[in-house]
Amino acid sequence: MYLLKLILRNALRHKLRTSLTVLGLVVAILSFGLLQTVVDAWYAGAEGAAPNRLITRNAVSLMVPLPLHYRDKIRSVEGVKAVAAANWFAGVYQDPKNFFPQFAVEPVPYFAMYPEFRVRDDEFRAFLRDRKGAIVGRKLARTYGFRVGDVVPLKGTIFPGTWEFVVRGIYDGADARTDTSQFFFHWEYLNETVKARTPQRANQIGIYIVQITDVGRAAEVSEEIDALFKNSPAETLTETEKAFQIGFVKQTEALVIAIRIVSFVVIFIILAVMANTMAMTARERLSEYATLKALGFGPGFLAALIFGESLAIAAIGSAIGVALTFPGADWFAAKMGTLFPVFEVSEETLMLQAACALAVGVAAAVLPARRAIRVRIVDGLRAIG
Repeated sequence: MYLLKLILRNALRHKLRTSLTVLGLVVAILSFGLLQTVVDAWYAGAEGAAPNRLITRNAVSLMVPLPLHYRDKIRSVEGVKAVAAANWFAGVYQDPKNFFPQFAVEPVPYFAMYPEFRVRDDEFRAFLRDRKGAIVGRKLARTYGFRVGDVVPLKGTIFPGTWEFVVRGIYDGADARTDTSQFFFHWEYLNETVKARTPQRANQIGIYIVQITDVGRAAEVSEEIDALFKNSPAETLTETEKAFQIGFVKQTEALVIAIRIVSFVVIFIILAVMANTMAMTARERLSEYATLKALGFGPGFLAALIFGESLAIAAIGSAIGVALTFPGADWFAAKMGTLFPVFEVSEETLMLQAACALAVGVAAAVLPARRAIRVRIVDGLRAIG
């Protein structure tokens, strides 16, 4: 208790210096937490993927569609439980800046494969009855003020023209890490309209979502599906949903790596600031350390004083920084809209923040403690702080 009281008194001896150091730690820990959360958000789609879902797309490119008749052939493969078609729509709502994922899907099999999308039964039935009906995620509805019954016009890019949809349901996520920023409508409505406008583009599918019965046979089933269409005009590539999502992340992998590096550079900078603070402190107190040595206090006691003060400052700064991470993440997510569908501070991020604060506290005290332990009593008593 006596040692703890002495450590706190030392930490508060220069209030302005300590306050500025704590402020720097708060900013660093907060920035580190937000940057790590951005990285987590980038991988959220892959982390939320189910192991029993496969994605079948054209082997050439995701932009090249597949024929509709592939659906029945895929369904015939042993181990396949269900198949659902989906097309990326890429419509514009009011302004090109208003980006959110839009998919034309086969509603019954699709939503059966995604139990994490929770929609009320009456709203889902209303959606099935309305060929222009749409189901939107809770976050998307909150961002743009969509309510059940609203008409949402989208200006097509891949599929030209103005398309009007009626919001028939709003889905919630099974947990906080479920993407609720998506917009779903009937693939049949898309296909019928395309048939009337550009018949040559009808009966084409962007991807097939394949549900399998045995997760352990995912690779085997994928190979069997691709073997069906080998040497055909539209060969396929089938992979797990997680691998499919990671493929998108890899397209911006350099940016993700840069964000990770910056987050640790921030910690390194605050380490330098903290080390400078502790070095100044040790230099000012050399005579005090020499006096303590003369009174019989050993090197362990001096090291405990310095390490304790450094860790106390780091603990205070990190505690405030961690506490501010949650409102900071909420504010950032609100500003980003649907750009980051899932933006939650993870337990791993909190642990990393605490670990970085501990590392900074320990590393910043090593050299000052070494100097205090090695100082000779005579030299220390001559020192002027």
